[in-house]
Amino acid sequence: MKRGAYVHGYDPRENLRLQDQASTLAELLHSDTAYPEGSSVLEAGCGVGAQTVTLAANSPKARITSIDVSDTSLVEARKNVEAAGIRNVTLRQADIFHLPFSPASFDHVFVCFVLEHLVRPVDALLALKHVLKPGGTMTVIEGDHGSTFFYPESELASEAVRCLVALQARAGGNALIGRALYPLLMAADLSDVHVSPRMVYVDSSKPNLVEGFTKNTFTAMIEGVRKPSLETGMMSEGDFDKGIADLYRTAEADGVFCYTFFKATAVNGP
Repeated sequence: MKRGAYVHGYDPRENLRLQDQASTLAELLHSDTAYPEGSSVLEAGCGVGAQTVTLAANSPKARITSIDVSDTSLVEARKNVEAAGIRNVTLRQADIFHLPFSPASFDHVFVCFVLEHLVRPVDALLALKHVLKPGGTMTVIEGDHGSTFFYPESELASEAVRCLVALQARAGGNALIGRALYPLLMAADLSDVHVSPRMVYVDSSKPNLVEGFTKNTFTAMIEGVRKPSLETGMMSEGDFDKGIADLYRTAEADGVFCYTFFKATAVNGP
């Protein structure tokens, strides 16, 4: 099996969380990604189109093909793209491991928050490299839940985060994959690999990040695995709920929350 289960699920609350995440992090993650007029771009694993809208807005004259294996996600992606008035994106259902494109079809490949859910991420990169033109670029963005730290400190909050890491591992994914982007891209025989950490630092002087990231993105994501965490006996109900309360506590006036994303770029060539 090459693809792990999407541990966060597909309910409407997850769609909203992904939208909050994308809008909150657009500048941090995407400000330095833009593709030239006429270039062909493959966005692999577009999900509900949360990143697609920003990607397309930053490169309005590029031709973007956004794929996802989930028809359910693509329905939402189409709604989000149409609502944003985006005209340079083609959405289609496709599997990264069985791409319906000829070799060297694209000038650029963009992958965001996808590898963390795959059992064989290097195989995915090799499949994407196959449809990338020689000299074309690949951009990969992933988070790393092990980079989370906050004030006030709370062992129960940290344990709740570790529940998600463990559940994602059981599903065949890797919630700590951000730190591994360099070796993964090198293993796929890509060249000129460069990785840059993108830290989200949140305190009460940044109210948009308090709401958009600490509460609506990260804590909502951890809260979303409450049921499987309790069912598998990873934490007791009381401890898990206290951990979530402590994560929300970091969003108060004297709280601080930090998380690091990793953005990698590479070239298909020697």
